[in-house]
Amino acid sequence: MERQWEDIIGHEEKKRALRTMLHEGRLPHALLFAGPDGIGKKMLGRVLAAALLCEADDGPCGRCDSCQAFARGAHPDYIEVVPEKNGKSAAQIRIEAIRAMQTQVSRYPVLSKRRVVLIDDADCMNEAAENSLLKTLEEPEGPVTFILVTSARSALLDTILSRCMLVSFGMLSVDEVREVLRQQDVPEDTAGELASLSDGSPGRALALLAHDGLQLRDEALAFLQVLPHLDMEKIWTKSAEMGERDREVLREWFLYLNMLLRDLLVLSEDGASPLIYHQDIREKLLALLPVYPEYIVFSLLREVREAQKRLQSNASLRLLLEGFFIRTRDIMARVS
Repeated sequence: MERQWEDIIGHEEKKRALRTMLHEGRLPHALLFAGPDGIGKKMLGRVLAAALLCEADDGPCGRCDSCQAFARGAHPDYIEVVPEKNGKSAAQIRIEAIRAMQTQVSRYPVLSKRRVVLIDDADCMNEAAENSLLKTLEEPEGPVTFILVTSARSALLDTILSRCMLVSFGMLSVDEVREVLRQQDVPEDTAGELASLSDGSPGRALALLAHDGLQLRDEALAFLQVLPHLDMEKIWTKSAEMGERDREVLREWFLYLNMLLRDLLVLSEDGASPLIYHQDIREKLLALLPVYPEYIVFSLLREVREAQKRLQSNASLRLLLEGFFIRTRDIMARVS
């Protein structure tokens, strides 16, 4: 059985607004669910899709033929478009996927009164795919609702943004993340630790659990500890080793590096602050403060964010890392 509105933890105001618009028949033909990764946007999009397709007025009811088909993953009027990888390149939504979707939505609905299209990670559309989708958003054929989901709204064309109703989602509270983890049968003590490291993202917490993220966090900490003494030979070696990793693993490594730098900024203001992500390594972070003054941390954060953006492209991982390590070493050379 598919999820119901009440199964989605958090985002209460957004859920109420969407249900009200649905009940009153005021939902636009295109919505953009935007917000950080791993907070339930896609899950809520699927609940809304099931509700739009449901035979009941305030679905999803979970009992009608439409809901049963949706729960089986076999609803003929629901289309989900997701990025696809091609070799080691970054996952993309290509024009072929958009054209296949357009062919389906041009036909009359089979089981429900409309069709629903959910496009996950919509920011991963290439330029041709975006332009093709734009034409459909401008002149949709028949009764169809589009739900675009993204964690990088600014990466989408302005013309696409202007044709969608924006629904902005924020992070969950630590208690809400912990509750999501409990539902996944994560032990209480582990759930509490992961929730504190998740930055309000249950998806991030589950990735920590599944991908041994604490080890990646410790690797990012070790990088900050050796960065002041990093020489070119170590840069070539480290770039070659890390360049063989999966792109998603590198995204997580940069994420933890970003979080550690943010903790350094907080601790530079108040060494006893309870607002840091990594309470368990507070003393190790405090030991780094003399080497990482604020102006250096801000410069490093800019480099981390630039590297995170480049990871979304098909850039060579080894070259990306070499450039990142060289620039960060040069930044550390400015410490006075």
